[in-house]
Amino acid sequence: MTHDNSTFETWTQPEEFATFIEAQGTGFIFKHSTRCPVSTFAHGEVAEFVQQNPDVPLRIVLVVEHRATAREIAARLGVAHASPQVILVRDGEAVWDTSHNGVTADALLQAWQSTAAG
Repeated sequence: MTHDNSTFETWTQPEEFATFIEAQGTGFIFKHSTRCPVSTFAHGEVAEFVQQNPDVPLRIVLVVEHRATAREIAARLGVAHASPQVILVRDGEAVWDTSHNGVTADALLQAWQSTAAG
Protein backbone atom coordinates (compact mmCIF):
# COMPACT_ATOMS: atom_id res chain seq x y z
CA MET A 1 0.00 0.00 0.00
CA THR A 2 1.37 3.42 -0.88
CA HIS A 3 0.46 6.71 0.70
CA ASP A 4 0.38 10.19 -0.72
CA ASN A 5 2.93 12.56 0.83
CA SER A 6 0.95 15.66 -0.18
CA THR A 7 -0.66 15.89 3.28
CA PHE A 8 2.78 16.41 4.84
CA GLU A 9 5.23 19.26 4.54
CA THR A 10 8.31 17.61 2.99
CA TRP A 11 11.82 18.73 3.84
CA THR A 12 14.43 18.10 1.16
CA GLN A 13 17.26 20.36 2.37
CA PRO A 14 19.10 20.52 5.72
CA GLU A 15 18.47 24.28 5.70
CA GLU A 16 14.70 23.72 6.02
CA PHE A 17 15.29 21.79 9.23
CA ALA A 18 17.83 24.35 10.47
CA THR A 19 15.33 27.18 9.97
CA PHE A 20 12.72 25.21 11.94
CA ILE A 21 15.13 24.65 14.86
CA GLU A 22 16.41 28.22 14.86
CA ALA A 23 12.80 29.41 15.08
CA GLN A 24 12.35 27.07 18.08
CA GLY A 25 9.75 25.16 16.11
CA THR A 26 7.30 22.62 17.44
CA GLY A 27 5.95 19.56 15.66
CA PHE A 28 6.66 16.02 14.54
CA ILE A 29 9.40 14.99 12.14
CA PHE A 30 8.75 11.71 10.34
CA LYS A 31 11.80 10.07 8.76
CA HIS A 32 10.49 7.68 6.11
CA SER A 33 12.14 5.17 3.81
CA THR A 34 10.28 4.58 0.55
CA ARG A 35 12.08 1.21 0.28
CA CYS A 36 11.06 -0.36 3.59
CA PRO A 37 7.83 -2.28 4.33
CA VAL A 38 7.95 -1.33 8.04
CA SER A 39 8.24 2.31 7.02
CA THR A 40 5.29 1.92 4.65
CA PHE A 41 3.19 0.68 7.58
CA ALA A 42 4.44 3.56 9.75
CA HIS A 43 3.56 6.02 6.97
CA GLY A 44 -0.04 4.79 7.12
CA GLU A 45 -0.11 5.32 10.88
CA VAL A 46 1.33 8.83 10.53
CA ALA A 47 -1.21 9.64 7.80
CA GLU A 48 -4.02 8.46 10.10
CA PHE A 49 -2.70 10.67 12.91
CA VAL A 50 -2.52 13.69 10.58
CA GLN A 51 -6.04 13.04 9.31
CA GLN A 52 -7.38 12.94 12.88
CA ASN A 53 -5.20 15.86 14.09
CA PRO A 54 -4.82 18.24 11.14
CA ASP A 55 -3.66 21.14 13.32
CA VAL A 56 -0.59 19.29 14.62
CA PRO A 57 2.49 20.26 12.57
CA LEU A 58 4.24 17.34 10.90
CA ARG A 59 7.13 17.28 8.46
CA ILE A 60 8.41 14.32 6.48
CA VAL A 61 11.94 13.55 5.34
CA LEU A 62 12.45 10.82 2.75
CA VAL A 63 15.66 9.33 4.12
CA VAL A 64 16.96 7.68 0.94
CA GLU A 65 16.26 10.65 -1.31
CA HIS A 66 17.31 13.30 1.24
CA ARG A 67 20.05 11.61 3.25
CA ALA A 68 21.85 14.86 4.20
CA THR A 69 18.68 16.23 5.79
CA ALA A 70 18.08 13.01 7.74
CA ARG A 71 21.68 13.07 9.00
CA GLU A 72 21.44 16.73 10.03
CA ILE A 73 18.30 15.99 12.07
CA ALA A 74 20.04 13.16 13.94
CA ALA A 75 23.17 15.21 14.59
CA ARG A 76 21.47 18.41 15.66
CA LEU A 77 18.79 16.83 17.87
CA GLY A 78 21.06 14.16 19.35
CA VAL A 79 18.61 11.39 18.43
CA ALA A 80 20.23 8.35 16.80
CA HIS A 81 18.99 7.90 13.23
CA ALA A 82 16.42 5.22 12.52
CA SER A 83 13.89 4.67 9.79
CA PRO A 84 11.01 4.79 10.13
CA GLN A 85 11.29 7.24 12.98
CA VAL A 86 9.17 10.00 14.47
CA ILE A 87 10.69 12.75 16.60
CA LEU A 88 8.60 15.26 18.49
CA VAL A 89 10.24 18.66 18.78
CA ARG A 90 8.95 21.33 21.14
CA ASP A 91 10.54 24.77 21.15
CA GLY A 92 13.46 23.50 19.05
CA GLU A 93 14.32 20.53 21.31
CA ALA A 94 13.62 16.81 20.86
CA VAL A 95 11.25 15.76 23.64
CA TRP A 96 10.13 12.33 22.39
CA ASP A 97 10.96 9.83 19.68
CA THR A 98 10.04 6.37 18.53
CA SER A 99 10.93 4.15 15.62
CA HIS A 100 9.94 1.08 13.65
CA ASN A 101 6.84 -0.64 15.08
CA GLY A 102 6.50 2.05 17.75
CA VAL A 103 5.29 4.49 15.09
CA THR A 104 1.52 4.38 15.55
CA ALA A 105 -1.22 6.98 15.40
CA ASP A 106 -1.99 6.30 19.08
CA ALA A 107 1.66 6.74 20.11
CA LEU A 108 1.87 10.09 18.32
CA LEU A 109 -1.33 11.30 19.94
CA GLN A 110 -0.17 10.23 23.39
CA ALA A 111 3.23 11.91 22.88
CA TRP A 112 1.63 15.13 21.64
CA GLN A 113 -0.77 15.29 24.58
CA SER A 114 1.72 14.24 27.26
CA THR A 115 4.36 16.79 26.24
CA ALA A 116 1.96 19.74 25.82
CA ALA A 117 2.83 22.86 27.74
CA GLY A 118 0.99 22.91 31.03
